Amino acid sequence: MKKPWGGRFKDDTSGEVEAFTSSISFDARLAPYDIGGSIAHAKTLERAGLISKEEANDLISELERIAKEIGKEKFRFKNALEDVHMNIEAALIKRLGEDVGGLIHTARSRNDQVAVDTRLFVKMEARRAIDLLKEIRITIIDLADKNIEVVMPGYTHLQRAQPILLSHHLLAYWEMFHRDSLRFKNVLTAADVMPLGSGALAGVPYRLDREYTAKLLGFSRISTNSVDAVSDRDYILDYLASASIAMMHLSRLAEELVLFSSAEYGFVTLPDRYATGSSIMPQKKNPDVPELVRGKTGRVIGNLVSLLTTMKGLPLAYMRDMQEDKEALFDAVDTLNASLSIMEGLLSAVRFNGDKMKEALTGGFITATDAADYLVRKGVSFREAHGIVGKIVADAESRGKTLFDLSVSDWREFSPRFDDDIIDAVKVESSISSRNIVGGTARERVVETIKTLRKLEKGKE
Repeated sequence: MKKPWGGRFKDDTSGEVEAFTSSISFDARLAPYDIGGSIAHAKTLERAGLISKEEANDLISELERIAKEIGKEKFRFKNALEDVHMNIEAALIKRLGEDVGGLIHTARSRNDQVAVDTRLFVKMEARRAIDLLKEIRITIIDLADKNIEVVMPGYTHLQRAQPILLSHHLLAYWEMFHRDSLRFKNVLTAADVMPLGSGALAGVPYRLDREYTAKLLGFSRISTNSVDAVSDRDYILDYLASASIAMMHLSRLAEELVLFSSAEYGFVTLPDRYATGSSIMPQKKNPDVPELVRGKTGRVIGNLVSLLTTMKGLPLAYMRDMQEDKEALFDAVDTLNASLSIMEGLLSAVRFNGDKMKEALTGGFITATDAADYLVRKGVSFREAHGIVGKIVADAESRGKTLFDLSVSDWREFSPRFDDDIIDAVKVESSISSRNIVGGTARERVVETIKTLRKLEKGKE
């Protein structure tokens, strides 16, 4: 098969080399963006007087026809033509003849062509990620609102630490996914640069209206260094980094769902339609969805590391190594989108078991810090108060008692500063309500936060 670059070569390319260097098996996915870029390029060539209006119209009409065929899966991609760019160009030449079809590559290289394709793709997928992240955030707000009365143990080191509202715990994930959206907005900014006109690396010797091309393709600005424009993959790395962090957040949430749905905790009941069973144990209800999200996180992080490793040793400008960027990008996109979507569906149907959470608050001396804070309010330094309460905990533990079992006289054995009101001070309800500070777990503050976040998601704040 005739290669667009075949004029310099005497021998045909080895079939083994064709198979090894071909990227069409995965970069055919860029066809809509490649065609969109080619249509804009044809209009720019006409504007520059490099092709006639009739030639531009013929090219555009045929490109649109190819796009429809690809959409209907009627277009046949050929491995021998290496990539999506050469497949589409070869189709134009076959249908329009070389005199017209061959015009499309005037003032263009595959180097700036693939850069515009991947930038358009990253822009679209960054927007999709932002939309999916918003959906999961809204679901989290709904869950927090619905479970505003549920109290749970907060944990550090997987040890019961202090009582908090379940809603407050859930809204921590809102914060994570909100930061993820901000990162993907930065991805949009990074990708929003139009590289066409850079050619192979030095720019092109034609007076192209690059601002016009950028406007046609929806870019807000054009590249200012042709060498960087064809060798830059930072915008893909930005996407992969943002996707990796978002997947890490999903993985943390997934881990808690796995943990809290176990019989040992019993805090969460997963919906049947988001769980699977065992091939041998009839009683099993396995949290396969969150487990797979947790597992797939490694793939996305691996894609980031893979491309970083590819790029770290490349001199300027374009190198064929950079062909390896697409599979990493496409896999990360598909994994992130699927994970965000399925976790949102799971969360919308999950049920929290408030009674089990409340039961878990009775042990572990979970309000010990409140006893220390009580002494601080009585004039004791916190370090001294910490030591006193530590001794109380050790003594109660040795006697098989909890803080809730102690009488006022029990407390006063360790400090005369304790009075009758210590009994109420170490109650779970008192502990939660006392943390009435911005960002705290007090019900008043959490309700206020839920209202603020709803307004924010509706764009009213």
